[in-house]
Amino acid sequence: MSDRNLSALAETLRAAQSVCLVSHEFPDGDTIGSALALRIGLERLGKTVEHFCVHKVPDNLMELPGATRVRLAESLRGDERFDLLLCVDIADERRAGTLDGKPVMDMLRVRCARTAQVDHHGTNPGYCEVNSVDGSAAAAGLLVRELLDVLGVALDTDLAACLYTAIATDTGNFSHGNTSAEVFRAAASLMDAGLELTRWNRRLFVERAMPKQLLIARAMNSLRYLCGGRLGVITLSRQDFAEAKATAEHADDIVNIALDTEGTVMALLAREEASGGIKCSLRALAPLRVDEIARSFGGGGHAQASGCTVAGELGEVTERVTAAMEKELKKQNV
Repeated sequence: MSDRNLSALAETLRAAQSVCLVSHEFPDGDTIGSALALRIGLERLGKTVEHFCVHKVPDNLMELPGATRVRLAESLRGDERFDLLLCVDIADERRAGTLDGKPVMDMLRVRCARTAQVDHHGTNPGYCEVNSVDGSAAAAGLLVRELLDVLGVALDTDLAACLYTAIATDTGNFSHGNTSAEVFRAAASLMDAGLELTRWNRRLFVERAMPKQLLIARAMNSLRYLCGGRLGVITLSRQDFAEAKATAEHADDIVNIALDTEGTVMALLAREEASGGIKCSLRALAPLRVDEIARSFGGGGHAQASGCTVAGELGEVTERVTAAMEKELKKQNV
């Protein structure tokens, strides 16, 4: 799906007095940074805004303006109602997560008069009434920056920090294949608005919490290569997380350790989730793709960065997903 539809979304936002923002489960820099920027902008326009997520904001994003105001979905009160539900960087409704086994989207939708979304996943089916979705955009943050401009909200240092987080994290600090001229133009506008580049770059890409460092050590111990080194595979068990005193957020980009190996063109991180199931993060170097592989296991995402959650045991699920990735490599004769 590719239609920014920003004018229609801006009109919908202007008509709403109360807005419920929702970020996807296991939140990353794009869904949090984009939603925080939207909150700042909408509140400046006089709107009442609440921001929900199934999981807590990652530690390295807690310094962002407004991050401490993000509410866990479980805190939603029975009497809360909103004019508009705005989904941010959520490729499909399932990605919003579940609460007590029930879809969060179902819980929020019944409390909102209308629904809208802003997203950049090409697999997005357009599940809202108003859809601003551009699969060619490198990050949802790019659409949000443009949307704020349409709404007449001027950039400042707070907005620059949130939007930089969104754009920089989803482009691998401006190094992934999705980094375009538009990305650099957006970054330049954030610099013009007073972005504290050194501060936020270190917080996002240099500093690591100790649990993450210990989890990386376990990931390195599990790393193995298939297909003559072309496919790298990492597995992390619940025991690994417990011994490292780590949580799901600490595993966010560990899959790149395998992909960053010379000669490796595809990578998998398979990790046991505390709630059951195996969370698989798939990566590839262009022109190879992993989105269709993820979709075949009930997931989705971008061409070179996708994910899925599969029921089963860690070893068994890992072998099934790696078999599909090996098949793709052979099909592409890579």
